Amino acid sequence: MSSSPRARSGPLGRLGSSCARHPVRVVVVWVLVLLAALAGKRAVGAEFSDQVTLPGTQSNHGAELLKASDSGAADPSGKIVFHVGGRTVAAHAHAVGEALDRVGGLPHVTAVSALTTSDDGRTAYAVASFDVQLKTLGNPYADRLDQAVAPARADGVQVAYGGDLDQVTRVPANDRVSELIGVVAALLVLLLGFGSVLAALMPLGAALVSVGTGIGVVGVVAGGVTLATSAPTLATMMGLGVGIDYALFLTTRFRQDIVDGRDPVEAAGRTTDSSGHAVLVAALTVAVALMSLYACGLSFIGKLGLAATMAVAITALAALTLVPAGLGLAGRRIDRVAFLRRPVAETTGDDDRWHRYAALVARHPVRFLTSGVLLLAICALPMFSMRLGHVDDGADKPGTSSRTAYDLIAGARGPGFGPGANGTFVVVADVRHASVPAGQVGAELLKALDGTPGVAGTTPARTSRDGHTVTTTVTPASGPQSARTGALFDTLTGHTLPRALRGTGARAYLAGTAAAQLDFRDTVTARLPLIIGIVLVCAFLLLMAVFRSVLIPLKAVLLNLLTTGASYGILVAVFQWGWGKHLLGLSEAVPIESYVPMMMFAIVFGLSMDYEIFLLSRIAEGWRATGDNTAAVGSGLAGTGRVISSAALIMTAVFLAFTATPTVVIKMLALGLAVSVVLDATVVRLVLVPSAMFLMGRANWWLPRWLDRVLPRLRV
Repeated sequence: MSSSPRARSGPLGRLGSSCARHPVRVVVVWVLVLLAALAGKRAVGAEFSDQVTLPGTQSNHGAELLKASDSGAADPSGKIVFHVGGRTVAAHAHAVGEALDRVGGLPHVTAVSALTTSDDGRTAYAVASFDVQLKTLGNPYADRLDQAVAPARADGVQVAYGGDLDQVTRVPANDRVSELIGVVAALLVLLLGFGSVLAALMPLGAALVSVGTGIGVVGVVAGGVTLATSAPTLATMMGLGVGIDYALFLTTRFRQDIVDGRDPVEAAGRTTDSSGHAVLVAALTVAVALMSLYACGLSFIGKLGLAATMAVAITALAALTLVPAGLGLAGRRIDRVAFLRRPVAETTGDDDRWHRYAALVARHPVRFLTSGVLLLAICALPMFSMRLGHVDDGADKPGTSSRTAYDLIAGARGPGFGPGANGTFVVVADVRHASVPAGQVGAELLKALDGTPGVAGTTPARTSRDGHTVTTTVTPASGPQSARTGALFDTLTGHTLPRALRGTGARAYLAGTAAAQLDFRDTVTARLPLIIGIVLVCAFLLLMAVFRSVLIPLKAVLLNLLTTGASYGILVAVFQWGWGKHLLGLSEAVPIESYVPMMMFAIVFGLSMDYEIFLLSRIAEGWRATGDNTAAVGSGLAGTGRVISSAALIMTAVFLAFTATPTVVIKMLALGLAVSVVLDATVVRLVLVPSAMFLMGRANWWLPRWLDRVLPRLRV
């Protein structure tokens, strides 16, 4: 039997023992913190918005020119679409006119344009301009719109809202069903994995408390810092996934100590002292990966990383305090309500199936390593055809107002209609320093634009009242999320506009929502390598300091790159190529949302490092005890194989549950994360890591002496 934990434990061990010795106090404190966080979220009035500013981009410069020289030209706007099955919209002119007059009288509406009507007269739309960002109006504003257009609907006219009005009319995604599915799935896996009701409820209960607290804290922060609308869902996904994992690893080690005959308080202290350090390093790795998103220079993405980091930090804190308290409460009764004949804590001995599997890998390391790398490489192949873009309203669920408006405009013919009318470009020419008259600038622009392949039409050039700008609207021949529209954007900004105004002294820019989205795509693409580099370097240095090795962190970085590439490949196959899209509730193939690869890289890298650290910490334990690399790798794999598999299954179930959300971006993140966890916990952790470490032998633990003296010492 070991000595007292007070004599041998570090700060985390003493913290775990204290929480286990006074469990009721700890639980009460956490419940109070949970209630305070949720109350704070309600009190501050959290604000969430997907509005993105891109200082320095040409679309932002064009928008600033519009705002300065033409009051109202850069105001937020949306389309009100009218459609009749028979006759024409003109036959309902009185009702439609009354509806538009009432829309013009709504709060924050600054102007309503004249109707633009299709060639057959059956579809028409008007553009309503607003003096505030539409997202700030909230979903209740849609009721006011419905009341305003009621005369048209009463006269038999179909009315739908398009453009940026979808920010008002789109019903906020309710992810409660996804959360419930994830929790139930996690509970089933825990019950099957532990074979004990109490042992299964312990990780789940701790995770739910920490996730609730995390959501409350994210809401409080959103009261002062505007976060993206997907931030709470992302925080919930991350909190549930890592929260259950961390609690699971601690509970598993605790049960092993109980089986070995230790006192519950001592076992809780030993658990927090050993696995607790792994939790701390794992959470730190995830946080570093997520916070590195700020390096991209886009606060929108950085704040998403911040929301997820807050959730991870809180779940780690709960794992180090609330979980030991729960273990102290359960004590030796943790396996009392068991429905399996022999509940297993970690491993049943040297002859169990995990040890036999480890021995098999040790006999054929080259074969296992080659097979694993080939599998991941095949999965990654579609990645090389990845096309970034923005998922437009055409991907919304059929029957929704935004999708109806999109289809009506795309399906009609005439100036201002067609697929490209759902994502037009506004050309803004700055003529303040032009050497030719504004009218000539406009004529040169129209000549060049009308001769550009991919342009379906343009509006007459218009000079602003102050004479500083000339503007025209370009309608692409393809829809906003089409690759051809992206190519047209590149052609216009890189060739058409500069050539058209060469020698005139004027400069032209593309503005509008569609142009800003494509500028966002280009900005993210350009900065993705920076994020990847920062995450790789930080992870390499952290793992080198923890495991005192050069090859182990290098191997970890390379294998995690393979995992991420494979996840990207599957994402492209499902969303961009459309394989199985109907299973996810998608009506058409879509491009990969611009910021999803960047977010996924940070999250996938962080989560995969969790399993890497838990596995390697156990292997390092064996290496320090025996000095035998083969035995250490085998015992580490056997000791963690079952619990890592269970943890991965739980996290996969949680992530897959969120594919039920109607938000396409969340679907992408959820599927990508689920796939990465599956690949990481099976192919990487069970095949590639052990086979590579068997092959490298004692070289795994090589570290130059000078580097050993310089590196800080981090304990796992």
